[in-house]
Amino acid sequence: MSDIQQQIQQAADHLVESGAERGLQVAVYHRGVQVVDVAVGTADPATGRAVTPGTVFYNYSIGKAAMATVVHVLAERGLFGYDTPVAELWPAFAAHGKEKVTVRQVLDHTAGVPGIPLDTTVEDICDWERIVARVADERLWWQPGRAMGYHAYTFGYILGEVVRRATGKRVSRVLAEEVAGPLGFADELYFGMPAAEHGRLAVLEDQPGAAEMFAGLPEDLPMFKAGPTALMPTAALGNRTDVLAADIPAGAKTSARAIARMYAALLGSLPGHTLISPQRLHEAIAVSSSGTDQVFGPDSSWGLGYALGLPGREGTGSVFGMAGAGGSYAFGDPKHGIAFALTKNRLDMGFDTLDRIVPLVYGALTEHSG
Repeated sequence: MSDIQQQIQQAADHLVESGAERGLQVAVYHRGVQVVDVAVGTADPATGRAVTPGTVFYNYSIGKAAMATVVHVLAERGLFGYDTPVAELWPAFAAHGKEKVTVRQVLDHTAGVPGIPLDTTVEDICDWERIVARVADERLWWQPGRAMGYHAYTFGYILGEVVRRATGKRVSRVLAEEVAGPLGFADELYFGMPAAEHGRLAVLEDQPGAAEMFAGLPEDLPMFKAGPTALMPTAALGNRTDVLAADIPAGAKTSARAIARMYAALLGSLPGHTLISPQRLHEAIAVSSSGTDQVFGPDSSWGLGYALGLPGREGTGSVFGMAGAGGSYAFGDPKHGIAFALTKNRLDMGFDTLDRIVPLVYGALTEHSG
């Protein structure tokens, strides 16, 4: 066992043994070679089924990076450009003054369409035709490109419909054919996961006290106007069979090793598995928007579909990736040749586990832990 594998294994074991986590996976590639493959804890407390490297977790927004990656692969093929208006491919989207919204603006969260109707139900978000029709009828919160705010659900639906219009295929099929399949993980990286495969999923659970913390937030926050509270990312929502089976490409169901391998391929370090050119990656991870998030509040920086930097961690300026509600995270770091993913089934309100694991990775793989 390598030193880094042993260090991460010991840290993960401690997190589970201490009760901080129920089950988790950590996968790390360094310059194209997988150097960490850790899976510990329990996937399903009701049966005692253990987490394995192939266990699939619903990690919510960690999947936005997979959606963005599909877009970049198709843009590289010339099916559309970043400055192509969404309505050019999807005419109905032009309703209520949205005709100038571009693919780029959706990717960097400046499109001005962060909300879904407050009467949207779980059944609605699982019905592709119904939900994209509702998104097409949404009104702008701001003029496209003039502000930035996290498009929690609409990011996936808008880009997913762009992909469907450009290819004639469901976005889940395109993910399988263009990204997950070629990387050897078609059975571990999904938008909609076939119901027959749900027995391989980790069962999500909420951190004790999370609901009370959420209920204590001010009711006038813009985030509460961007969608109904019933669609906030909770364990109950993420364990529903219809949600797991549906294409909701603002999130994904994935193992750590599958999503980490996607980042390794984006970095161009996997022989025979280059997803996009180095030039396109450079454009995709350059700062495209930054400032105060008009929906969720904090300052943030975005490339084209990827968040830039890690939460609260200095010295990771070359990092691009996505967090998942509950504390999961996956990223690529071209400066250090690192592709990383952490998936887990206890949904908490911060990134304590990430903060415990990431310094160990950098300490082992770089001269300086920063």
